[in-house]
Amino acid sequence: MPTVRIRFPAGRYHATLWGSHVNEGQIEWPPSPWRLLRALLACGYNTQQWIEVPEVARTLFDKLAMCLPSYRLPSASAAHSRHYMPMALIEKGREKTTLVYDTWANIDDDDLIVHWNCDLSVEETVLLKELVDCLGYLGRSESWVEADLIDDSINDDFVFNAFPSVTGSQQGRGWEQIPMMTSITPEEYLTWRSEMTDRLLSKFPLPEGNKKPTAKLLKDREAVIGPYPSDLIECLQKDTAWWKQHHWTQPPGSQRIVYWRRSDSLEVGVPAMPVRSSTQSVTTMLLAIMSPSGNRSALPSIKRTLPQADLLHRALVGRTGNGRRVHCPELTGKDANGEPLKSGHQHAHILPVDLDNDGYLDHIIIHSPMGLGDAAQHAVRTLRRTWTKGGVGEMQLALAGAGDLNCLRDLPEQLISQVERVLAPKVGSRIWTSVTPFVPARFLKPRGKNALESQIVTELESRGFFYAEVPEIQVLPWNTDTFPMCHFIRVRQRKAAPPVDVGYAIRIEFATPQSGPICLGYASHFGLGMFGAVSDGSV
Repeated sequence: MPTVRIRFPAGRYHATLWGSHVNEGQIEWPPSPWRLLRALLACGYNTQQWIEVPEVARTLFDKLAMCLPSYRLPSASAAHSRHYMPMALIEKGREKTTLVYDTWANIDDDDLIVHWNCDLSVEETVLLKELVDCLGYLGRSESWVEADLIDDSINDDFVFNAFPSVTGSQQGRGWEQIPMMTSITPEEYLTWRSEMTDRLLSKFPLPEGNKKPTAKLLKDREAVIGPYPSDLIECLQKDTAWWKQHHWTQPPGSQRIVYWRRSDSLEVGVPAMPVRSSTQSVTTMLLAIMSPSGNRSALPSIKRTLPQADLLHRALVGRTGNGRRVHCPELTGKDANGEPLKSGHQHAHILPVDLDNDGYLDHIIIHSPMGLGDAAQHAVRTLRRTWTKGGVGEMQLALAGAGDLNCLRDLPEQLISQVERVLAPKVGSRIWTSVTPFVPARFLKPRGKNALESQIVTELESRGFFYAEVPEIQVLPWNTDTFPMCHFIRVRQRKAAPPVDVGYAIRIEFATPQSGPICLGYASHFGLGMFGAVSDGSV
């Protein structure tokens, strides 16, 4: 029994109720079964390279069309904007405009759940998952969505608050009935079409005997059955211009049906912000990265440390804002006025790491000395996927731990050696060497405060690394151990490039043992300039 989970990253759903003009301000909530089927069918052509609908897809859509889905609706409120659209006409010396309303539903950060009570074969389930995963928007193109097919085993956890109305049923106070556009069953459509086309063709009978029909007769017969698509799949593919051209008042194969939904499902007015239960403040969270196939070589290379951190950061900030203004200083590094924090790099460091030492990123450490608040934790816990350039598809994310830095020491034994390289053993370490290239944050000078060693010392001081003696800093030569760092990506996309696009392998020897993580230089909050502890004082 398929269940689809749909999220709205921008916090908006734009779709006009069937049969209503856009300026009437009527929002179709929830998305009608007809709209869902058309969206999934479009995904087949756009992402699966269909030339025609394959047989397994036909059986899938037939089963979904025969079953009216139930919904679990998140909180939503109606909103609209008005603008005057130019009409490219000059009237009395001014360009003529027309008032246009754009109406949408503001969606809470909860998920929309759609459940069909029908059984699918293994092939149909696999195809449905592929189509759902590729769904990019629903309704108008600005209604961005992320969707996935979820396990049947958790269906019992959902309480559906929108479902088909059964004749004679009453839900009582707090409920309302709404019209929804859905399809008739494939068999009903074929039966109805056969009756209609037989009646129409009877007015243009074929000649008896061996006499051939004229070209005009064949053309007339084809014309009268043209407005009647051959089956329900073809009905779903007809656009508004086509069925209006053939004088349909609604799409062929469709019907209106009444649904029950909670009367507060779509409120008019300012939405009440959900109040989450207060969570315990943590400084560190760990995400595991997995490929859908389970193939570890499909994970992003360690050379992509910076872009992978950047992608995750943008996703977390977007999820925190959920279409509204973002105020999450621990993730953005800015205060309520948009000014950078002056707290000594206390906001979040997003550090992709290779804990099994195979050359591929498998975890991401999110560490914020100032603490991760409710909004930041919620964003991390609910983020389920990320991407990588040139990869086989999306990468799946799962929360592997939350607490302080010491919680990372509770990971499986095979990962501890790399954890202690990032954090140092519990007693600390005096010697640290580059794990990712150090990129200077300021223009390099041969001497003075902007010399390479001075920049490193200054930043260590700003991060609270106090010591009795100035550490000894050495630039390591390029050899078999350090040469892979030459190929790391060193420039953030859509952000200012570093003053000097060059990376260094650095060795730092402190007077006293220090604990990590230690990240310095340009993009140090995104995985560059990360150092690893060296045990026993060896390099």
